[in-house]
Amino acid sequence: MPLRKLKSLNNSSRHTVISDYSEITKRDPEKRLVKGFKKNSGRNNLGRITVRHKGGGHKKLYRFINFKGIPGKAKVISIEYDPNRTSRIALIQYPNGIKNYIIAPAGLSVGTIIEIGENAEAKIGNRLPLKNIPEGTEICNIEIQPGKGGQLIRSAGSSAILMAKMEKYANVKLPSGEIRLFPFECMATIGKISNPEYKYISLGKAGRKRWKGIRPTVRGVAMNPIDHPMGGGEGRGKGNIPVTPWGQPTKGFKTRKKIKYSDKFILQRRKK
Repeated sequence: MPLRKLKSLNNSSRHTVISDYSEITKRDPEKRLVKGFKKNSGRNNLGRITVRHKGGGHKKLYRFINFKGIPGKAKVISIEYDPNRTSRIALIQYPNGIKNYIIAPAGLSVGTIIEIGENAEAKIGNRLPLKNIPEGTEICNIEIQPGKGGQLIRSAGSSAILMAKMEKYANVKLPSGEIRLFPFECMATIGKISNPEYKYISLGKAGRKRWKGIRPTVRGVAMNPIDHPMGGGEGRGKGNIPVTPWGQPTKGFKTRKKIKYSDKFILQRRKK
């Protein structure tokens, strides 16, 4: 398992577990495929905070990921770290010299030849339509609409399973337990997303959280009544009905919009 536990030399390293980055083969990103971007710290165009607990963080470059893929064969040049996502990314090169970044499936190594297209073989790293993938195969980076690019199953260690095929649709079981229909023409990558050990990482100190651009979160029950509906009281309160600072219920409150056209593609809801 490519994880490294730091020696307990001080309080900040006592419980720290980080990746050892042993699978990374190239440190510097491809210059033509990166771009700097301005951080908005969770603020909108008026400068008002719309997403709380964001701000600061280390400077980083955005890597342009090709979620669609160009049909044909390509060679994996390197496996790289991406500060903008939990998974690793792979730099691939086509015979005509074009280079692209893709989300790297687990087990993909440098020098591997991958193929994208209808005639691709169902092996790790290849990308092909759901109609050509055998049932029971582990897949990731799935398209919701044909030609739109991968939108589901893109985080570290996640994967879905192709359960069955019907007339025009494939039954896919998502990590949440939801079973959903996808059109046969939707593309998917064979395998599971790389860096499955990400869930075992322990940052160890608050400062490492700030490097990631995440600001502190204060509990509602620790606030004053003027600041939060759950604040105040003589002694510590439980906050019997969990709500947001604006009074919206937070636990057991369904926020999914009732959209008729999406419901028909869901065969089984996610597990609670």
